[in-house]
Amino acid sequence: MLRGVASQGVAFLARTVRPATLSGLVPSGRPSLSRRLAGSPRVRVLRLLWETSPLLTLMMGLFVLADGFLPIVALVALGRATGRIPAAVTHGLGSASGRSLLIGLATGTAAYALSLLRRPAEDLLSAHASAVMATGMQRRLAEAVCAPTGVEHLEDSSVLDQLASASGELSTSRPADAPMALASAFGDRLSGFIACVVLASFRWYIGLAFFLGWTLLRPPLRRLLAERATLVRRATPELRHSWYYLGCSYRPAFAKEIRVFGLGRWILDRHRDKWLAGMEPPWRQMRHFRNRALLFSVVVAAMYVAGAGLLAVAAWHHDIGLGTVAVMLPMLPSTMQVGGVSAADVTLESMLASVPDLDELVTRLRAPAVASGAGSAAGRPARGIRFEAVGYRYPGGGRPVYEGLELELTAGRSLALVGANGAGKTTLVTLLARLREPVGGRITVDGTDLRDLDARAWQRQVAVVNQDFGRYPLSARENVAFRDLAADGLSADFDEAALERAAAQAGALEFVRTLPHGWDTICAPGYHGGTDLSGGQWQRLALARALYAAARGARVLVLDEPTAQLDIRAEAAFYNRFLELTSGLTTMVISHRFATVRRAERIAVLETGRITELGSHAELVAAGGSYAEMFAMQAARFTEATQGSPGSGVRADG
Repeated sequence: MLRGVASQGVAFLARTVRPATLSGLVPSGRPSLSRRLAGSPRVRVLRLLWETSPLLTLMMGLFVLADGFLPIVALVALGRATGRIPAAVTHGLGSASGRSLLIGLATGTAAYALSLLRRPAEDLLSAHASAVMATGMQRRLAEAVCAPTGVEHLEDSSVLDQLASASGELSTSRPADAPMALASAFGDRLSGFIACVVLASFRWYIGLAFFLGWTLLRPPLRRLLAERATLVRRATPELRHSWYYLGCSYRPAFAKEIRVFGLGRWILDRHRDKWLAGMEPPWRQMRHFRNRALLFSVVVAAMYVAGAGLLAVAAWHHDIGLGTVAVMLPMLPSTMQVGGVSAADVTLESMLASVPDLDELVTRLRAPAVASGAGSAAGRPARGIRFEAVGYRYPGGGRPVYEGLELELTAGRSLALVGANGAGKTTLVTLLARLREPVGGRITVDGTDLRDLDARAWQRQVAVVNQDFGRYPLSARENVAFRDLAADGLSADFDEAALERAAAQAGALEFVRTLPHGWDTICAPGYHGGTDLSGGQWQRLALARALYAAARGARVLVLDEPTAQLDIRAEAAFYNRFLELTSGLTTMVISHRFATVRRAERIAVLETGRITELGSHAELVAAGGSYAEMFAMQAARFTEATQGSPGSGVRADG
């Protein structure tokens, strides 16, 4: 069972590490022995185990001692008892030989009985260690992923590959099982070493030869296993693609289109092809390993033949008795545990290979690429926000999104941003909320560089309705009152009056009151007591979320296509109250509907990475530029759509 747990732990760590990580952790030149030991995956796992639970670490240490000593003690005691059998038969159990036989049998039986208790002890330790380590590791990863103030790391394929590896999502083995796997491996090594010592008590050179032989054989075998683990890590992108395709087959978000377009078989075939492509190099390496192992087996066989032959010759010449033969013969195969390689070792190396990924990912994400200032964001902006010659390019290259962008948001006033798809409107919002960092120029708030303000505090000043807003399986109250959710997730100081007011302003209050449990209803059908919401209802909750944040202190309101899923009446009702809802707030609204944007006090046109037009609706129409052209085209389409519907009461200008 110990080896089973060890195997699971090994597999977990194996999935979690990538070769690229090692290059980032090892400095140029050959590191010192102390640095190599400190960077060893085994040392890292043990250190994490100690930091998580010192008591559990001590218990595993006791288990290693029991795992190493008890089997050898049982074999030695029973072997010595076997040597006393002839004399005990001759002289009787009451003789000295008989008493020695009984003592040997009692000792061997007790040691064997205790060794049988290793299995339930291993089960208990394994379950406890796995739960503790899994929680600790997943929490470390979650905290690391949430540490950066921005979102660019979540768009970095190398980070996502490391995250998939370190979280163990690409394998059935779990990194959290690694400590118990190590305990099993250490117990085996200790048992093998003791067996060599016992052999040395018969002929010192036999024990030394077996110890040195296995010690010399193990490094090349481990290198082969490490190479295989490296290949598995390199396959992470393919494996991540493979599991993505498999996930598409059962995730509700994809279920409708997969069935309508008949993609079920295609998705499963892609899953298989990607998985096979990723696993082919490790399999090829294992075939190479098998061939090497056959060569090593010749050396091992020679060692066993030599050891058994020396025992046989000594017994033939009556140099040793039955007891010595009975003790030494079982020691020969037991020495294999000093340096032999089993399936558990294959799994262990794979699990340990993930440890550098886990550590590097945590270190990498907890060290922000751009330092956060300490300036207070309270009460800002008081005068305005300026984009000064801002440039931005997505990580990984490509053409710049902005080059020298200039824009000002006056405090307490509204600005609409329009432009073609792909112009970078939503990216501008992420820069404003400091979810991304400009690569050129700067953004200032009341004349202070945004980078000099505390990033988290500034983000509390910004309330955003994202175009791709989240739909969280939480209660309706929690979905709206995100700003006031407590850090511990267990308590919150909600402003019920502000909650109701924000929901009413967003048009959500009426349907929330009809939910099965009102504000306490879980907004997801897959949970007990939960219910599904329509797209329009989710849109209203997202609007209410931003309005609640504004009511609770946020001073910047950003609406990115805030009514895309509302029907025309609901959208008209919202924008008829637009100025009332945004009064006193610094507001940016992004929309393709000109009936919406014309209500803003100023309108900016974003083209080719720059603001090309800026002014009121009337001023831009009169200027006859891009804005006037886009407005005329949309008005013409709307007029055509509404012809033949007299009395609709809806005009092309909204």
